[in-house]
Amino acid sequence: MDLLKDVAERARRYLEDIGQRRVFPAPAALKDLARFAIPLQEEPLAPSAVLAELDAIGSPATVASTGGRYFGFVTGATLPAARAANMLAGVWDQNAGLELNSPVGAYLERVCRDWLVELLGLSARTEVGFVTGATMANFTALAAARHGVLAKTGWDVERQGLQGAPPVTVITHGGSHITVYASLQMLGLGREGERVRKVAADDQGRMQPEALREALAGLDGPVIVCMQAGNVNSGAFDPFEELISIAHASGAWVHVDGAFGIWAAGVPSMRHLMAGSLAADSWSTDAHKWLNVPYDSGLVFVRDAAAHHAAMTLGAEYYVETQGGERDNYNWTPESSRRARGFAVLAALRSLGRSGVVDLIERNSAHARRMAERLSAGPGVRILNDVVLNQTLVRFEAEGDDPDGTAGDRRTRALIEAVQRDGTCWLGGTTWAGRAAMRVSVSGWRTTADDIERSADAILACLAAVDSSAPSAVAPGTGAG
Repeated sequence: MDLLKDVAERARRYLEDIGQRRVFPAPAALKDLARFAIPLQEEPLAPSAVLAELDAIGSPATVASTGGRYFGFVTGATLPAARAANMLAGVWDQNAGLELNSPVGAYLERVCRDWLVELLGLSARTEVGFVTGATMANFTALAAARHGVLAKTGWDVERQGLQGAPPVTVITHGGSHITVYASLQMLGLGREGERVRKVAADDQGRMQPEALREALAGLDGPVIVCMQAGNVNSGAFDPFEELISIAHASGAWVHVDGAFGIWAAGVPSMRHLMAGSLAADSWSTDAHKWLNVPYDSGLVFVRDAAAHHAAMTLGAEYYVETQGGERDNYNWTPESSRRARGFAVLAALRSLGRSGVVDLIERNSAHARRMAERLSAGPGVRILNDVVLNQTLVRFEAEGDDPDGTAGDRRTRALIEAVQRDGTCWLGGTTWAGRAAMRVSVSGWRTTADDIERSADAILACLAAVDSSAPSAVAPGTGAG
């Protein structure tokens, strides 16, 4: 019991100081990790000593992604109730595969399933799988899709495999996330080639209806179409209503990758962004993104429960499955033994309630708009996206003698590196329309208006420093210098 009190106190101190520390660890803290690189000792070490060592060396080297100024990738900050539930789940150590392993784990995942389906406006028949993240959520959904489109041809892919099966065509687009292609790769459908067609996207990364119509023309075999809710760079949403109508008219299965954008469906002021998406066949999201639960936590939603079950179910003679219509969780995910992720999801939803979910999404999106407003005042700053959600995409142009954009690329990348070194906030870079850009993702419940102002001040100060120290990055209005 003393050890649990010790870890609770260390966790309290860590969170108490989160707002004052560098967002990315200092070089000295990273160098200090070498203290772990010693030969494994012969004799046991007291648990309290192990914990003390881990905290003393490890804590300073962590990324403060649970704080309010982490804008890299799309990472939630972990709600207090979800964090506490996750710690309790660690103590309980439940195996959430079979209901027999953990009745409470199975029951609470069913409760969360019903809440989530209703919150997002999905069909009540929709099944849900609790997985590690969007990669496995996409994998599970696309496995169900593979089953569904091949079953229409009379082919049982789980039993017969893909050899000799009718070829499946997958249509993605220029805005599709890499995890979609990773999932296709693992499913044996491939990442490219004649059977994976990437169609055009517009300047915000949205699939174009005419491009989809052209890609479908002449196809007569099984087809899966992958769409996106919340482009990873721009935050944009595909025009689902028209796209899904086109896809379904061709008999295609439609999957929507909604890693973070799907939560707009639960927000009245943003629901229009998801218009038409409820007609899709499957959806994926990360709970450890905008729902702000601890890693790892992803969710997959499939309208056709039979296809979902067929794609995932394993079964074994020694498994004691639940009878009477109840739900063994391992039949809906790629895993058998796994942690009980439903505890943290339930805690997050209970602590937020409907209004809390709405406030979190609207507040973060307002912060993203404010960041765009602040940064746009800087010299040569261009906001590249329509800030419809929590993503702000920024380029720092170098005008004058920069016809091909290479000086702007250098200026933008130099600024990103300077901001990362500064430590006030952390954000990353990307490539958009072939040019370098800064990506700011506002996803944490802790982020305040003050965090945005402080971070914007730091970014603009770094920009001034970059311009003063790098004459090759020609600042706007200075000519060739």
